[in-house]
Amino acid sequence: MRYTRGMKWERVEQPQQVKAVAALARDVWEQHYIPIVGAEQVKYMLEKFQSVEAITRQIDAEGFEYVLVPDAGYAAWVPDLEKKSLFLSKIYVKDSQRGTGLGRALLELAEQRGRALGCMELWLTVNRHNTNSIAFYERMGLRKTKELVQDIGHGYVMDDWRMAKQIVKAEELRSRVVSRGLGGGLQ
Repeated sequence: MRYTRGMKWERVEQPQQVKAVAALARDVWEQHYIPIVGAEQVKYMLEKFQSVEAITRQIDAEGFEYVLVPDAGYAAWVPDLEKKSLFLSKIYVKDSQRGTGLGRALLELAEQRGRALGCMELWLTVNRHNTNSIAFYERMGLRKTKELVQDIGHGYVMDDWRMAKQIVKAEELRSRVVSRGLGGGLQ
């Protein structure tokens, strides 16, 4: 299946959706991150950041918005309207769905949400040893802006790059499309 702008996603609001995200997180993290940071750190980070309790808290108290493509992938972001930025905190795609365009579609969805909120920048953090994801983000127009080492407790750190891209305003986006001779299709 190829994902396009018309992909079927749902905003995560109900307890069963939160459970589905937590289960998907476990699948993705155990497969993708154990070789990068090890099984113990993955277990700790799943509980701290990707458990049902953590996701519920993020949605209810921390301003996070989650979207889910069932059994395929999910993303979560939190806007900072004062700084006019959107932090893409989570973007995860199941291994079997990589290469289908889902990651691109989720990133575009986050950018679209940022644009709707008046944000000028989309940013994220990515483990410095996660080379495939870094390459994907660079293809999507994000650039490394600084190194981050964050203590997350229990002797673990997140050794990341902060990556960011400008969110193009809708009018400017339309203008670019028309100037490239692709016009008319964007409303």
